[in-house]
Amino acid sequence: MSNPDHRANWMHRHPLLCLLAALLLTAGASVFIGRFPAPCWMPLDRLLADPLAQQLVLNLRLPRIVAAILLGAALSGAGAVMQMLFRNPLVEPGFLGVSHGAAFGAGLAIIFLGGSPLVLQGCAAVCALLGLLCSYVLAQRLRYGGWILRLVLAGIAVSALFSSGLGLLKCMADPLRQLPEITFWLMGGLWAVGWRDIGHLLPVVVPSLFIVWLMRWRVSLLSLGDETAFSLGVAAGRERILLLAAAVAATAAVVAVAGVVGWIGLLVPHVARRLVGTDARKSLPASMLLGAIFCLLCDDLARTLTSGEIPLGIFTSLFGATLFLVLMIRQPPGARP
Repeated sequence: MSNPDHRANWMHRHPLLCLLAALLLTAGASVFIGRFPAPCWMPLDRLLADPLAQQLVLNLRLPRIVAAILLGAALSGAGAVMQMLFRNPLVEPGFLGVSHGAAFGAGLAIIFLGGSPLVLQGCAAVCALLGLLCSYVLAQRLRYGGWILRLVLAGIAVSALFSSGLGLLKCMADPLRQLPEITFWLMGGLWAVGWRDIGHLLPVVVPSLFIVWLMRWRVSLLSLGDETAFSLGVAAGRERILLLAAAVAATAAVVAVAGVVGWIGLLVPHVARRLVGTDARKSLPASMLLGAIFCLLCDDLARTLTSGEIPLGIFTSLFGATLFLVLMIRQPPGARP
């Protein structure tokens, strides 16, 4: 019989392997979670014998599981990168106008371009990247503070502009058809995800997260400041832009498909740092794995609790805000998040 202390020590020494195993177990269990044929669980014998159950798993549940993993990993990985690069624990992936830009693009597509899924995703992705470009150009023209502060101020301003534009689009929308569609999209969800959407996500999200993973050991150096990083042989400006571009590209891709899903990118990096420490070599991969697990569990609840679809963003906000408050209340005096 194995020693519990030995298992605990092994888990403490290999937290990333434990998180990867937890993600695989959660994904495997999610295949059987749903409202068919029973309200909560599909027995294995039913899956093996029922062609309808097999089609349901293959065409609905599996792409949704993959999308939830990509969504959680992208938002949490991007959040961890931005919080360290900006040296601000309250930064999240939509910080540079990305999420608000995507929401504005989705509103444009729904009102003026017919609102088909492909057009909506394309317009949301373009406006998300436009939000980043506007933030970057505006930050270059500001004359107040250092580069990081200027980028922060520019992101706040651009997000507010896109939010105002979305408010105008809501006023113009048909209250019986277009306005509910915009509102439901803004809550976030994976109810319409199929293999075609996975084909749009994989070429962007996987290379972006791979870049972040490869450069994880540089993130800690870049968080020290330009002067210190330069003295240690780091090309701070170029590497920071590359990391931000990868984080924003992954965020724009998943937001365009899933809508605005909040709190994952803000909360999960804090939890990851509590578990594995502040070293980005461990905290970045841990953030991605934890984000994927958290998003997958929330999506399982969203499609299982009631006969109708509950938007994913409701659960991520509910559990994210609650856990964030718990973390802040239990924070030792004088400690950094």
